[in-house]
Amino acid sequence: MSYIGSKSGLAVALSRLKVFERPKVMAEQYPTDSEIAAEVLWTAHMRGDLSSHEGKVSVDLGCGTGILGIGCLLLGAKECFFVDSDPEAVEIAKSNYSNMESEHSIEGGAHFVCRDIALFSGKADIVVQNPPFGVKVRHADRPFLNKAMEIAPIVYSFHKSGSRKFVDGVSREKGFRITDVWDFDFPLKAAFGFHSRRIKMIPVSCFRLEKVV
Repeated sequence: MSYIGSKSGLAVALSRLKVFERPKVMAEQYPTDSEIAAEVLWTAHMRGDLSSHEGKVSVDLGCGTGILGIGCLLLGAKECFFVDSDPEAVEIAKSNYSNMESEHSIEGGAHFVCRDIALFSGKADIVVQNPPFGVKVRHADRPFLNKAMEIAPIVYSFHKSGSRKFVDGVSREKGFRITDVWDFDFPLKAAFGFHSRRIKMIPVSCFRLEKVV
């Protein structure tokens, strides 16, 4: 088994994960880019948000195929809860985890929860999430933000870059603050019949939110 010791190594590992074969348009099931996932997760790792001597418990809300949660475990998280309401997504996440577990040193435990995120009642040290951006349903990312801040004192959350004011407002309502913002050109690969370009780049930001003591 191999150990993930670098950001580039993490990106390579995550690039081998399965993605959706039949993505659901209303759920905005677009895969998270492996390079971007690795960039954010490695940053979280270096800050000590993912692992410590005791290990950290993480939650991947709306986990999809599990790329963020699996990345957490590869970087030393003690446990990760993969939460998604789509049974097909959860099965892909399980398969991806199984493949990674056989190839790499993963000591943390994985828990797969197939239910609406609103019904998840667990607690954790950190939430990582790439929620729907609200393209099909306005502010579809709000329930994810609200739930994430109920679960953990540290949240890493992806949103459209133009959503900063919205994210800041929701965070303040919940007693959180934005500590960092990382901007990316997020590649959305053609997955539906109405897509006219093979890859479309959209501005996306990852927000690090921290509970105000």
